[in-house]
Amino acid sequence: MTERDPARFNLAAYVLDAGRARPDHPALEVLGGGPRLSHGALLRAVERRAGALAALGLPGGARVLLRLGNSPDFPVTHLACAAAGLVPVPTSALLTEAEIGPMAKRIAPALAVHEPGIALPPGVRAVEAADLDGPALPFADWPRGDAERLGYLVFTSGSGGAPKAVAHAHRAVLARRAMWEGWYGLRASDRMLHAGAFNWTYTLGTGLLDPWAIGATALIPAPDTAAEALPTLMAEHGATIFAAAPGVYRRLLRGAIPPLPALRHGLSAGEALPPATRAAWREATGTDVHEALGMSECSTFVSGSPARPAPEGWSGHVQPGRVARVRDGHLEVGRGDPGLMLGYWEDGAPRAPEGEWFPTGDLVEEAGDGAIRHLGRADAMLNPGGYRVSPVEVEAALAGLPVEDVAVGEVRTDGGATVLAAYYVGPPLDQAAADAHAAARLARYKQPRMWLRRERLPRNPNGKLIRAELR
Repeated sequence: MTERDPARFNLAAYVLDAGRARPDHPALEVLGGGPRLSHGALLRAVERRAGALAALGLPGGARVLLRLGNSPDFPVTHLACAAAGLVPVPTSALLTEAEIGPMAKRIAPALAVHEPGIALPPGVRAVEAADLDGPALPFADWPRGDAERLGYLVFTSGSGGAPKAVAHAHRAVLARRAMWEGWYGLRASDRMLHAGAFNWTYTLGTGLLDPWAIGATALIPAPDTAAEALPTLMAEHGATIFAAAPGVYRRLLRGAIPPLPALRHGLSAGEALPPATRAAWREATGTDVHEALGMSECSTFVSGSPARPAPEGWSGHVQPGRVARVRDGHLEVGRGDPGLMLGYWEDGAPRAPEGEWFPTGDLVEEAGDGAIRHLGRADAMLNPGGYRVSPVEVEAALAGLPVEDVAVGEVRTDGGATVLAAYYVGPPLDQAAADAHAAARLARYKQPRMWLRRERLPRNPNGKLIRAELR
């Protein structure tokens, strides 16, 4: 049996198997005063936590709500749940009791693993992570089974309403191998630095699970590390790949970036990467940034890569092994895609998507060679004056303005008309120059009619724009 056998599979065993061959190689380094774990130490930590979870007597397949902060406890507990035959449900530590309560009610967890100070849902059995430490459940004793069985749940961001619970099979982590060449260019010798918090699913997958699955090293900044410190950390710790949201790249480019001789390239996801940001990063570091497009329901499946960089202004191509198509300007994922969810969790089970193609809700353009340009979410399209406008397209055109941050939304005037507004952070703009900049790049109906200066734009802790809060 190999740890990739779909008939005898366990996502935690798959992720940690490569590290068993190099137990002394560094698996995790928390930069700026945090712990360091070798692959051997990481495996032992998961075995001890899995044993402690198994000793609680929970039924196989029980959901375990993770209420953990920005620490290694998060990925260790996530893997330990799978190793013990349980179903981890990662959630943001920032959620309040009023927010996490309805989410927990939807999935009916048997247990919440938490750290002090993080809100818990009422009525759910809870145990502190620090109290889950052995006896060990050995790697060989972890339950293996059909890779199609339920592996974990994640919640969507809730941008279209209440967050949905997405059910994924164990195989979803195996499907991530398509990203190794189709996005990362990942090698066992890599030292990947991810700028996000541990408990962001982008960090969990790209920053931790994928490097570990190939036996590489994950570098994570210590909690509360300022974005401006990241270039220095990259240089000091020999980061070969850097992953972040576009907003983090913009912040880094405001200051001086030291030489980064080990860095091969950067990765970007979470929202659209403006071409101007990619160009500025190239000029500052001599390395490219490869963007990826994905969603909670199927992770990232469209991207550029070192082997096939995306054309300027485009998101990239469908990764080899993934099943997707563009139909009437809408991006769809096939039922045969290895990373597609089992379904949304409803009434105690996943409800499988209907039909042979799952609509992602993304509006895209496709080039003759299959390159895909993301135009925005269908539910985020703007409609000033009766014209449909993609905010992503307009923001990309405005990225060259002398501002620190910019986003586009709609404003209703006193007269009842709806017009485009550009919200920006930075020194006051010369409106005539800003209008000329937009006019040279955008059709008249796509040009902002208002330029609204703000102290900051609404972004979550990982830098992703909260578009619904722009107004």
